Amino acid sequence: MRLDILTCLPKLLESPFSDSILKRAQDKKLVEVVVHDLRSYSTTKHRTTDDYAFGGGAGMVMTIEPIDRCISVLKEQRTYHEIIYMSPDGELLNQSLANQLSLKENLILLCGHYKGVDERVREHLITREVSIGDYVLSGGELAAAVLADSIIRLIPGVLSDETSALTDSFQDGLVAPPVYTRPAEYKGWKVPEVLLSGHEAKINEWRHDQSLERTKKRRPGLGMV
Repeated sequence: MRLDILTCLPKLLESPFSDSILKRAQDKKLVEVVVHDLRSYSTTKHRTTDDYAFGGGAGMVMTIEPIDRCISVLKEQRTYHEIIYMSPDGELLNQSLANQLSLKENLILLCGHYKGVDERVREHLITREVSIGDYVLSGGELAAAVLADSIIRLIPGVLSDETSALTDSFQDGLVAPPVYTRPAEYKGWKVPEVLLSGHEAKINEWRHDQSLERTKKRRPGLGMV
């Protein structure tokens, strides 16, 4: 998979992709993440990527030309399955969407900033809009990193145990059950006996029951199965 991320503040994306699972995925050539500075595609003297909004009002707006120029260059090199704009009023990111996008080969993620992007970008250049929640961030960079993480970890070979992603919260419409590790007793706090029994069927049944209970209590809006 290849992810091209378009931003006017590329330094904000250095840390998320330079450590842990996302770095290892790149080192293993399972994913290629390329961050593009939209200022490099500006034709103004000071490489600006924003301007005042027509009609007045507070806040600056990202201009269409640098975005269009960057996307056009990338599309000349390869075919993209989705061109995604990170937007607070976009489709809400969930596990199902992450699963879908993890099967794609080439994706572009556009990070908004300031007051957003010229509406013509949304009308003519992108194919999908995604939100990571009903709140507003200073820019789309952190949201793009969240989306990228949720996608990349699902690519076969990224996680050392490929079954791990299949047992994550939300994969089966439930939140994950509680987990424990050594020691089996600490300050009198004990691990449930069933987890120490070695009886796989009983353990699986306990975990499913715990997932059901947790989902009902903590996330009742999820569709339980």
